[in-house]
Amino acid sequence: METKQVRVGDIVIGRAAPVVLIAGPCVIESAESAMEHAVKIKDIAKRAGMPVIFKASYDKANRSSIDSFRGPGIEKGLQILSDIREKVGIPVLSDVHAVDQVDRAASVLDIIQIPAFLCRQTDLLVKAGLTGKPVNVKKGQFMSPAEMTNVVHKLESTGNHNIMLTERGSIFGYNTLINDFRSIIIMGETGYPVVYDATHSVQKPGGRGASSGGDARYITPLAKAAVACGADALFLEVHENPKNALSDAPNMLKLSELANFIEQIKQLEKVVR
Repeated sequence: METKQVRVGDIVIGRAAPVVLIAGPCVIESAESAMEHAVKIKDIAKRAGMPVIFKASYDKANRSSIDSFRGPGIEKGLQILSDIREKVGIPVLSDVHAVDQVDRAASVLDIIQIPAFLCRQTDLLVKAGLTGKPVNVKKGQFMSPAEMTNVVHKLESTGNHNIMLTERGSIFGYNTLINDFRSIIIMGETGYPVVYDATHSVQKPGGRGASSGGDARYITPLAKAAVACGADALFLEVHENPKNALSDAPNMLKLSELANFIEQIKQLEKVVR
């Protein structure tokens, strides 16, 4: 099996390359907050010797409640991400939710992300693939890892081979996600890099009725398991004060814990890679 790498600027994601960190707040809460988080995350990762990509959503289109904060929207949000990319010197990633968002997003983003709930949306995948940009597709909670081969074929049909697949847990009953770490290996058999979403995997979707719950205690041990199984990158939602975060508060890693998290991952990486 040929193993492929995805290049994002100077960062290489894939087999034989160092584990890459994709990190940032769940949603852009303000320009100031996003910029502050990007600067601090880059500094922490740089000191630890881990390549890093900044992530934050300009619109959380699948919130539990109609009253939940969704973000600044595509125009303002992409401008904020563009400023971060230029001023902080860090690649940026965000979600697209509709075909008519893709071209606008591709003008700014280094990686286009397809949310888990939309991973089977053929028109969205094809449009994203046609940009030629790296595309990261989150495996739907309702999908088996083997089914992601169909997602890969949709993207490959556009001639785009800059593909990444993300494991983020599977539905187990109501309001609970579990991880089958065979998913890392099975999706890796496509030949493309595999990302592990360590914070959404500890989420409890809709667990609070009008919002999702989660348990951040399990972020680090699950991330270690993913790296041991061959994950090429780790996706983390990180916030300076998770309790006051406007989205995904219960399942985010506190920014002050990021350096220790990376240190543990780097130690493990020396053993398994």
